[in-house]
Amino acid sequence: MSQGLSSFNPQQPKTAAMGERMAEVKGRSLWADARKRFVQNKAAMASVVILVLILLFAFFGHYLTPYDNETIDWNVLGNVKTEGKPSLANQHYFGFDDSGRDLFSRVVQGTQISLMVGLVGALIAVLVGTVYGAVAGYVGGRVDSAMMRFVDIAMSIPYMFVLILLLVVFGRSIVMLFVGIGLTAWLDMSRIVRGQTLSIKNKEFIEAAVATGVPTFTIIRRHIVPNLLGVVAVYATLLVPQMILTESFISFLGLGVQEPLTSWGALISEGVSTMNYGTLWQLFFPLGFFVVSIFAFFFIGDGLRDALDPKDR
Repeated sequence: MSQGLSSFNPQQPKTAAMGERMAEVKGRSLWADARKRFVQNKAAMASVVILVLILLFAFFGHYLTPYDNETIDWNVLGNVKTEGKPSLANQHYFGFDDSGRDLFSRVVQGTQISLMVGLVGALIAVLVGTVYGAVAGYVGGRVDSAMMRFVDIAMSIPYMFVLILLLVVFGRSIVMLFVGIGLTAWLDMSRIVRGQTLSIKNKEFIEAAVATGVPTFTIIRRHIVPNLLGVVAVYATLLVPQMILTESFISFLGLGVQEPLTSWGALISEGVSTMNYGTLWQLFFPLGFFVVSIFAFFFIGDGLRDALDPKDR
């Protein structure tokens, strides 16, 4: 009896519970911890839901209307102000544009192109800037100095001027718009990646890789770049709205996508030119999609930045 009492320890259940919690915390990776904090960010999660809905609208919106984006309704063309208003009865949900075309299908196509320009342009900028900055920061010396002087010279030239020059010289095609926007936006990314690489290159695991004879570009590919993914992911989410804004500005000037294609910027430009006639819906719908998407990307970027901030861990 006394032996049984002596073997009983009231602290055992508490110690066991603490051990389980410590094992759970110890077993959680930094990425899992960042994902948990990102999910707890209500603004970021709401923005993710909104962007998913906008993507679904872009890919499947044309199934919701029987009209395409090019057919002109000649009965409405002469009196868009009174007969071209949004209507659920005739399935012209966003009404007509000033040319008598269904605005809903036009906004669907504009959403496709604007998001494509933003995502593809950001992808090109991220790939070029990450590789360029990682090589410059890790190799160092004269190579780093020469590469970054080129970046400084390129940044001194207004990127909008370079983009307009590329479109004028090589033609105003949708592919050239993707490439031009991406190739004028990688400079900031390269500087950010270079700075992060300089702080990583002297870490113990990099020195161990060098000591074991791992080639330079293998170290960059397998050790440097993976440790930059957090910073790159945050900047990429902030770069997408910048690309969309650039495309919208170019299209607003008439140098972006050409008819019969359209984008948010082109639709906003058309809406602004006709708003004095009382057809405000032509401006409201594309501008609404544009503004909501921009804010959603910014909130996601803020959420990723807070989730990946090492000071908050």
